[in-house]
Amino acid sequence: MLHVIDAKYIGDYRISVEFNDGCRFVADFESVIKSGHRAIVRQLADINTFRDFALQAYTITWSNGVDFAPEFIKKLINPEPSPA
Repeated sequence: MLHVIDAKYIGDYRISVEFNDGCRFVADFESVIKSGHRAIVRQLADINTFRDFALQAYTITWSNGVDFAPEFIKKLINPEPSPA
């Protein structure tokens, strides 16, 4: 089962994410947020809300209650791995 074990905000709508399979990549959430059909997801367009996240239940969760499955987050990776 895939888990997020570390996450660091790096700028804009990007978070450096480390998974329990040893991969660390930059996940870009911008397209997900800007095309979100649910108001709770669109709230993350406010960069201060987006930056207010924590690791809970093996994934990234935001203060407004939004979370995404680790498998979904891994699909948001940029092709360039982030520095470890």
